[in-house]
Amino acid sequence: MRHRVLGGTGMEVSPYCLGTMMFGHVGNADHDDCARIVHAALDEGINFVDTADMYSAGESETVVGKALKGRRDDVVLATKFHFPMGEGPNRGGNSRRWIVRAVEDSLRRLGTEWIDLYQVHRPDHTTDIEETLSALTDLVRQGKIRAFGCSTFPADEIVEAHHVADRRGLHRFRTEQPPYSLLARGVEKHVLPVTQRLGMGTLTWSPLASGFLTGRYRKGRAMDLSSGRPTLHPGRFDPAAPLTAAKLEAVEQLVAVAEDLGCTLPELATAFPLAHPAVTSVIIGPRTMEQLRATLKGASVALDDAALDRIDAIVPPGTDVYPPDGVWNPPALTTPALRRRSAGERSAA
Repeated sequence: MRHRVLGGTGMEVSPYCLGTMMFGHVGNADHDDCARIVHAALDEGINFVDTADMYSAGESETVVGKALKGRRDDVVLATKFHFPMGEGPNRGGNSRRWIVRAVEDSLRRLGTEWIDLYQVHRPDHTTDIEETLSALTDLVRQGKIRAFGCSTFPADEIVEAHHVADRRGLHRFRTEQPPYSLLARGVEKHVLPVTQRLGMGTLTWSPLASGFLTGRYRKGRAMDLSSGRPTLHPGRFDPAAPLTAAKLEAVEQLVAVAEDLGCTLPELATAFPLAHPAVTSVIIGPRTMEQLRATLKGASVALDDAALDRIDAIVPPGTDVYPPDGVWNPPALTTPALRRRSAGERSAA
């Protein structure tokens, strides 16, 4: 695999990044099997591994740490913080108080002295972005992390963070990690142009659209909901739901594109994000060795303009067939009080 420079950091990473969300009790609870997957990925040329403290409540980081013993220097290791890691307040978020605790916990679980890329897993409107950037800058200066980035941030939040870093003389976000797939192209509107303009590295997640681009789920066919993502979110796989029907309809058309190219749907799906000039690396998250091998075959698929034009006709650029799972919604949309005047103000008007 040809390596790409990650967001001007000088660190060179493979075009595919091994995501480990499925390592641990949520996915694959066999630590030895997970280690074999890690080693197989490294042997195939992947040198980029991404995890997070909240994956299986820290178990994923522990698995990754054990798997990388003896090979740590060969890997660009990324992890993330933000989501709650225990009961009670101040056990998550983007505050300095939590960051300095979270990084020590991740270093311990990963069994390493440094993290190459430390990422803010989601925005946190209860914490001033300067507070977050200042704490992360201190970690770089202390040598505990080499660089930091963000994940699933909207374009305006990325721009604001860069402005704050410039004004305050702080280190800036070097990377962004957005959801991006054949079925979820919304980030093409604003996020990818912004990361490209700011010289950030972009590592995209969910290229298989939570399993809908694996080929397992097809229109008019019985769907096995007994394993994988359907067990976590069964409602998202209900064939009677309008969003599910829209996904399955698009899948049928994309299968035809893959067949004409002589590849499988998963191979087409993992090749597609890399065709965008803003994308540095695509995160693949296998649960089994078979899934890893099937996904990596996408590295040999080259998409020409004719193929990309056909994809554009099925899912237009910048559009989402469905809202990507796990995407962040700003409080202005989720908290009614932030978008409604008080009853007194409304009556006075």
